[in-house]
Amino acid sequence: MAGINQARVAVVTGAGGTLCSEMSLALAKQDIKVALLGRDLDKLKFVEAKILENGGTAISISTDVISEEQVTKARNEIIEKLGFCSILINGAGGNQMEAVTTFTAFDSKELGTATATERGFLNLNMETFLSVLQVNTMGTVIPCKIFAKDMAQNGGGTIINIASMNSFRPLSRVGAYGMAKAGIANFTQWLATYLAPANIRVNAIAPGFFINERSKKILFNPDGSKSPRGENILRQTPLKRFGEAKELIGCMNWLINDNEAGFVTGTVIPIDGGFIADSGI
Repeated sequence: MAGINQARVAVVTGAGGTLCSEMSLALAKQDIKVALLGRDLDKLKFVEAKILENGGTAISISTDVISEEQVTKARNEIIEKLGFCSILINGAGGNQMEAVTTFTAFDSKELGTATATERGFLNLNMETFLSVLQVNTMGTVIPCKIFAKDMAQNGGGTIINIASMNSFRPLSRVGAYGMAKAGIANFTQWLATYLAPANIRVNAIAPGFFINERSKKILFNPDGSKSPRGENILRQTPLKRFGEAKELIGCMNWLINDNEAGFVTGTVIPIDGGFIADSGI
């Protein structure tokens, strides 16, 4: 397989988000052509403009990654405009506030007296729960299927899935998201084993607590001070701060470099400020 600067085309799903937009920009700076996939075309175009301003090459394609038809259509457009994908980064996913419980443990209100804004597992909307599972799991599985076929036909490639701290341990209030991200870790290991004969390496990056538009609402109060949940997270994080998107780039660059990480596959790498290493006691 080619080294980092010879891997010509990267596909990044969820490329309009805080983490994957930073990863897309970093790829483009290495003369890698980047296809930006996501549902919000305006967000993708914003990232594309930054890449073009810096002299890079990028295209934006509005795509629902849980639709095999839409991902296949995007794949065909990418081949026509950029060439065959050799790097796939699956960053599409995320959570929904309606799937996040407001209780951290069972509360009798769940049995019938909870208000519209009080959510526990026993009164959680299962359609919302399922939608979180779908976007985080099938939104990774489907792009892997579509683009790995081209990689296999062209002699190999690299896939990076985006896992989470939830991949290693359950966190309160986010049962659906945790279930999905645990699945991503398992799927990454399974797929790495399956695709090894095709010379395709599959790994995952598991970010800890990074600040983006969604997490701001959970980690901070409206006045900018840290929320109780934010304080709890920092108490459990040895480096005592939240992560920044740029701090994912070194790991990404290593994983896509066949000269430096050519024997690395099936790994799930935490980038978490030590969160998972701290037992809390």
